[in-house]
Amino acid sequence: MAAAKPQIGGYILEHLTFLTNKPQTTLVNFTVIDYDTVFFSVLLAVLFAGSFYWVARRASGSVKSAPRGFQSFVEMIVEWVDAQVRDVYHGTNRLIAPLALTIFCWVYLFNFMDLVPVDLLPDLAKTVGLAHLKVVPSTDLNGVFGLSLTVFVLMIFYSIKVKGPLGFLGELTLHPFSSKNKLVQALFVPVNFILESVTLIARPVSLALRLFGNIFAGEMIFVLLALLTLEHGYAGLASVSGWGLMLLQALLTFVWGVFHLLIITIQAFIFMVLTIVYLAMAHEHH
Repeated sequence: MAAAKPQIGGYILEHLTFLTNKPQTTLVNFTVIDYDTVFFSVLLAVLFAGSFYWVARRASGSVKSAPRGFQSFVEMIVEWVDAQVRDVYHGTNRLIAPLALTIFCWVYLFNFMDLVPVDLLPDLAKTVGLAHLKVVPSTDLNGVFGLSLTVFVLMIFYSIKVKGPLGFLGELTLHPFSSKNKLVQALFVPVNFILESVTLIARPVSLALRLFGNIFAGEMIFVLLALLTLEHGYAGLASVSGWGLMLLQALLTFVWGVFHLLIITIQAFIFMVLTIVYLAMAHEHH
């Protein structure tokens, strides 16, 4: 057991290490570039945008040619996202629905990479000389905060655009405590500003950490399941106990994979819905 601990610790550490330009010394550091996160994010963006563009180019409005296959699947997703936007947002901003569609599909693809066998792509990367490779962009704090801060910037932009600078400032200083007496209201301004600022900043932070926490936990469970047969490898197939351990690993991985498929979908949905809600709040005058 003493000899196995360094191997197990090294295996886990290897799956938690990014292919990066420099070590991550703080919790969130945007000067650090995780090349694997950038690569897979761009790759999945091209996959999403390219496939949807291909379907859009081939789509026909003819009644005789009903959509089939992948086109039908894409149209179903578009209509479903559009329904979610209409239920929450009642304005006329043409950016909201495409943004919601992009967020849901892109984040879902991020999360779906968690279902790829944990050693498959990292082992392939080693054959071309790469020491580390993490294939799930949503397990990178820099990646998820990049998404949430983009939503945060849009929230601020539309709040100022719709309500004006004074209206946005009033939201931060005149609520939740208010009074008809101007002197009393002025005394409440610092308290209101602190409370509303915390609420405002908590939105992108919770948006990012919720996604990161759930997907990172799922990834760690897959890594721990892989540890069941790490010590024995193919040599374990020579014994009955080795076969039993591999069958147990396969069963647990399948069960967790099915459950995790639900988790990754829910997390993509939550990220999308909260984005719609936050942008809808930015457009509300009251």
